[in-house]
This record gives sequence, structure tokens and C-alpha cells, in this order.
Amino acid sequence: MVIMAKFMLVILKSFSTLVLDFIETIVIGLSLFLVVYLFLLQPHQVNGKSMFPNFESGDYLLTDKVSYRVGTPQRGDVVVFHAPPAANCPEGTGCDFIKRVIGLPGETVRVNDSTIFVNNQPVDESQYLADTVVTDAGNFTANNRTITLGPDEYFVSGDNRPHSSDSRAWGPISSESIVGRAFVRYWPVSTLGALPKVTYAF
Repeated sequence: MVIMAKFMLVILKSFSTLVLDFIETIVIGLSLFLVVYLFLLQPHQVNGKSMFPNFESGDYLLTDKVSYRVGTPQRGDVVVFHAPPAANCPEGTGCDFIKRVIGLPGETVRVNDSTIFVNNQPVDESQYLADTVVTDAGNFTANNRTITLGPDEYFVSGDNRPHSSDSRAWGPISSESIVGRAFVRYWPVSTLGALPKVTYAF
């Protein structure tokens, strides 16, 4: 009887140790996930056609939340940001947008003849826009209006210009609203890989 009691005690201790080890592993795993999610990387899903054909609705991207803590967005970067009030997102949704950075702080931007001009230089967007894409001025940059970006403002636009609500409609975004830089597409698997880097002549 004593032997049986000791045996049961050993089993109970082993089980308790196993359970505690399992809980500890779960806690450490969740802690690491939260650190990564809050400070390093965040998954985002593309909703809508504003970045078509380079990004399809339903694509999943990883957003780098570190780069802009030590650097600044560059022209051509695909960024995820909190939609501005003027975008009229449904109240309470806290929606994020994904767009491409076109104008940088301090630069002047205007839209004319289906071309975006930055500091009076036409932006060559052939790396991600087809020749047939028409870039309308929108309400914010209509009538050949030139806007000057503030020290923490960025002019962003979707690649699917006729179907994108962006800075042409509601103006620039602030650096504070930017969540991070989209840098990897991981779904669908057929498109898995790093997003291509875009370069410009200026």
C-alpha cells in the first residue's frame, strides 16, 4: 500500500511538472508572439482592388514595423497606414489602407495629363503601372493644383488609379499614421516572396 502511494505521488509530481512545463512553453510562446506582433512584424490582408494588379484582394502581407523607427519611408515603398478621417471609413472599424509612397516630406506634388509630377519632374511609374492606366487628379489635386508636403507628410496612391481612394482625393498622410512597410507576400503561396524594390531617376 505504501509502495502504491509512493508510486502515485511520483506519477502526480511528473504530471504536475509536465503541465507546468507546457504552461511555461505556452506563456513564452505567446509573449514572443506579442513582442513580434506589436513591435516587429504584423500580418495584413489586402481588401479591395486599389492596388490591382500588383496586389489582389485577399493577398496576405507581412508589414515591417521596425524600418521606419530607424529610417523614413522612401518613394516607391508600399506602406500600411491608418486611414485618415477624410477617407470616410465606417465608424468603429479602424481600417488600415495599403498604398504606394509617391511624394516625400517637403516635396511639391501635382497631377497633370495623367502624370504625377514631384518637384516639377514627371514620376516614371512604369515599373508598377501599365501604360494604359489613367491617373486622374482627384478632388485634392484638381485644377492642376500644386501641393507642398509638410515635414512629416507623404503623398500616397494606389496602383489601380481609377479605383483607389488616396492622396489625390483626401490629401497627404502623416508619418504618425504609418503602421509599417509591406515587404513580404506570403499568401497565396504561388506569389510567396519579397516585394520588388522600386527605383526612380530622382
